[in-house]
Amino acid sequence: MSTAQHLPVIRPATGADLDDLQALARRTIDARYRAFLGDEAVDWFIGSGASDAHVESHLEKGAVHCLSQEGGILGFSILDGPTIDLMMIDPDHHRRGLGRLLLHHAEETLLARHSTIRLESFADNTAANSFYEACGWRPGDLLEGEGPAKVEYLKTGREQPGPRPRVP
Repeated sequence: MSTAQHLPVIRPATGADLDDLQALARRTIDARYRAFLGDEAVDWFIGSGASDAHVESHLEKGAVHCLSQEGGILGFSILDGPTIDLMMIDPDHHRRGLGRLLLHHAEETLLARHSTIRLESFADNTAANSFYEACGWRPGDLLEGEGPAKVEYLKTGREQPGPRPRVP
């Protein structure tokens, strides 16, 4: 078997991916968001169907990219205008370089069309925020609104996208 068959691939998501994408989002929210959002908020968000609806609405717009390997979806990103709206890696596959790979793809895709790109993160999501900063994103303003505080991160086309990720 060739090594290339084991490399992760980033591709546009299709309708056939919907169930897997929604399940991955629920697993990631359940495993990673409780520490800073709390059990009640996470249980409500998953139980309300809001997470599933968010993924489905963006899939219908053609704005979702899957990171897959050996037939399984290990992560996905949602791109909306100049914004990385959502990016998730399956919790069982964290710390393997997959997030960098997916983020780099999103950066290249958006910077080809926009001079400044952005993403939002929960202010208390220290793991994600440290990751974005290590990848060259600059923290911006705290965003006002309902719910937990969020921070905006920015990157411009003058900056190099994050370091070229190593493929696991």
